[in-house]
Amino acid sequence: MKKATIAIRILMGLIFLVFGLNGFFRFLPMPPMEGQAGEFIALLMASKLLYAVKFIEIASSVLLLSGRYVSLGLLLLAPIIFNIFWFHVMLAPEGAPMGVALLAMEGFMLWNHKKAYAPLLKQKS
Repeated sequence: MKKATIAIRILMGLIFLVFGLNGFFRFLPMPPMEGQAGEFIALLMASKLLYAVKFIEIASSVLLLSGRYVSLGLLLLAPIIFNIFWFHVMLAPEGAPMGVALLAMEGFMLWNHKKAYAPLLKQKS
């Protein structure tokens, strides 16, 4: 289980490092998106919100790849991964397998680090 956790942590770190950097440097060609998916991405780019998301992806990937503050990296990536998943399920189904894979990897990693998140789920009286 420990080897799987390390492998998934490194894989997630590399995925978000490459695609985060691609958001700034555009070294991987991205095909143009049509319809609502294209409109959504255009709005993210016009509002510059995409740059903030890409910065968080890069920062989180560094945390995952370094093996330090992995729980923080996973926590920062959780809403981004959910949005990737939901975007592909609702607007661009051809990318749904990647969204499902990222969601599964995130769930696996969160489960393996559940002790780090236990204090967040304690009710204060």
